[in-house]
Formats: sequence, C-alpha cells, structure tokens
Amino acid sequence: MNRHIFALQQVARRTITSSVRRQVDNKVPKKQKLFQEDNGMPIHLKGGSSDAILYRMTMVLTVLGAGYVVYELVNAAFPQKKT
Repeated sequence: MNRHIFALQQVARRTITSSVRRQVDNKVPKKQKLFQEDNGMPIHLKGGSSDAILYRMTMVLTVLGAGYVVYELVNAAFPQKKT
C-alpha cells in the first residue's frame, strides 16, 4: 500500500514541476531578418503562403460583412408592407 502511495507522489511531483523538458530555439532573429529585408513585397505577405491565405480570407469576410450590412440597412429603410 505504501509503495503505491509513494509512486503516486512521485508522479504527481514530476508533472507539477516548472522546468522545461526541452529547449526551444529562438526564432525571433530569423523572423526579424525576414520581415526587415527590402524586397518590394508588402509586409503582410512576407510570412509566406499562410499569410497570403489569411489576408485573402480577411478581405473576403470584410467585403461579405460590408455587403450584409448594406443589405440590412436597405431592409430597415424600406420595410415590407403587411397585407
């Protein structure tokens, strides 16, 4: 019985520690170099294809949202007549 409790204490103690199990490399200098180089590309597209996809999706959602707002404003300005 005591052996099981001792094992449980060790497992619990091991998972709560704040030490890092593996070292992560610092990617900030690489990203700074990539974004600061002057290659004529807009800053919002320098991150690669994922940035391009996110930019296009944002633009599509913005246009659709603006269109929906205009649609609702027109509906509010000209309500349907009840017969």
